[in-house]
Amino acid sequence: MPSPDAAPARQRSDGRVRVRVVRHGIGTHVADLSEAGPLRLRLPRHAAGACEAVLLNTAGGIACGDGFQVEAEIGPGAHLVLTTTAAEKIYKSDGPSSHVGTRAVLAEGARLDWLPQETILFDRARLERRFEADLAADARLLVFEAVVFGRTARHERLDSGLFRDAWRIRRGGRLAYAESLAFDGPITALLERTALGGGARAMATLLDVSPDAEARLEAFRTHVDALASPGVDVAASAWNGHLVARFLSAAPDALRATAARLLVAYRGMPMPRVWQS
Repeated sequence: MPSPDAAPARQRSDGRVRVRVVRHGIGTHVADLSEAGPLRLRLPRHAAGACEAVLLNTAGGIACGDGFQVEAEIGPGAHLVLTTTAAEKIYKSDGPSSHVGTRAVLAEGARLDWLPQETILFDRARLERRFEADLAADARLLVFEAVVFGRTARHERLDSGLFRDAWRIRRGGRLAYAESLAFDGPITALLERTALGGGARAMATLLDVSPDAEARLEAFRTHVDALASPGVDVAASAWNGHLVARFLSAAPDALRATAARLLVAYRGMPMPRVWQS
């Protein structure tokens, strides 16, 4: 029997969603869906050619060793737009790190737009996140992820915390894109350094892995010149079949507004409904 003085075992959230979509006629439809724990998937819109799906965390946030995993399989010619119902909050931890993983498999001619709303890290938050995708040769993947460091309305500083983020994209079974980011310690102070963030309180990455991504670089830069808000720094480059854009700002709301305008212009589609509310 456990010692009467032993700390009680914690009950942590373990959320999982697996979804498979297929093309049927001119549209994309859900063929299989499974949900576990507090993670749910809602389907507010089936437009011609695309299925819009929204992830919902009924636990209201992530903290202290919670684990969440999303898996998506996009069939040949199908198009899935996957987002989240609101910003995801990562609460403070007294030790354990939370883990969030996303994995996607895209068949021939498939397309995935992964457009979650921003992740907000509270002081003493500990988050380890991983995004993986396996693409067929002609599949198209667009990813946008934004992170906000502290609740700016409360002038919160992250005097202690952990944020690790890893992206691994494979095309045709071969690694095409790899990125790892790690902040450990006084994150706000680190971001105040000129070489790291220049005082940024929010950062984001846009990644386009598609057959014509490199050719769209100048068009994207034109959109940046026309649509970026003052105080939001955006820079883009393209190589080896993908385009990458970085966003930095001291004003998270301005970064979000800039990103939304750029994504609409670049994708040629409106943002998911939850982004517009």
